[in-house]
Amino acid sequence: MQLGLGSYAYRWSIGIKDQVPAQPLTAFDLLDRAEAMGLSLVQYADNMPLHKYSEADHHRLYEVAQDKGLYLELGTQCFNAEEVDNYIEIGKRLHSKILRVALDEADSHVPVPELAEQLRPRVERARKAGMKIAIENHFNYPSPRMVELLDAVDDDHLGVCLDVANSICANEWPEETITMLAPYTINLHLKDYEITPDVYGVGFRIHGVPLGQGRAPIAWILDQLKHCPKDMSVILEHWLMLDQGGLAAAIAKEQPWLDQTVAAAKTFVEGR
Repeated sequence: MQLGLGSYAYRWSIGIKDQVPAQPLTAFDLLDRAEAMGLSLVQYADNMPLHKYSEADHHRLYEVAQDKGLYLELGTQCFNAEEVDNYIEIGKRLHSKILRVALDEADSHVPVPELAEQLRPRVERARKAGMKIAIENHFNYPSPRMVELLDAVDDDHLGVCLDVANSICANEWPEETITMLAPYTINLHLKDYEITPDVYGVGFRIHGVPLGQGRAPIAWILDQLKHCPKDMSVILEHWLMLDQGGLAAAIAKEQPWLDQTVAAAKTFVEGR
């Protein structure tokens, strides 16, 4: 398995919505971080939108990544046919093997046959570009519907970017999601989480922790993916929340969390 850095691992250092640091990390900065941690690739998600970079930047990203011995992957949020076409072109410049597309609530309202019809020509374009499209199980796209979509398209260049925790939001427990989507998985987003009861007994909170320190059954998850290609990319992320310390405090925690996550991931995938 190829361990990779996901851009959401630096959610706060890059900036998101109204929380933006004075000097956000760039796409090139992530290459330096991945190299320093001994990772094999970088996956740029929608929080690092590569369509805002120039074509020359895309080629330079690939050249810098090559010098560092890194592979590149890219992704976008919600299905938009024109944007997916654009990202396939960007993927060509990066020599990417994976284009991740995260489906969410708006996509869940599109009839499966209609979405499948829009996906088929994009999957064919991806195939010609030497790329596969990996649909991520995001917060509000149910896994049974995703399976229905994948079976409707029925193409070996369309699969799942399996996130091990996202679908809790879609009323699915991780073991249920993973069992359902593992046969279709071509890309993995690995993170960990904890469930902490409220001190007054008013429900509980699901929150992130560094890999191996929470409830995610990491070894079991990897066992479910034994059938996947040996060089499948495993993208490391985490759910480090913004707390009362604010943006600066969250940024200060990101690298230590990621260092712990990378060390644990290397142990989990050793020999697999």
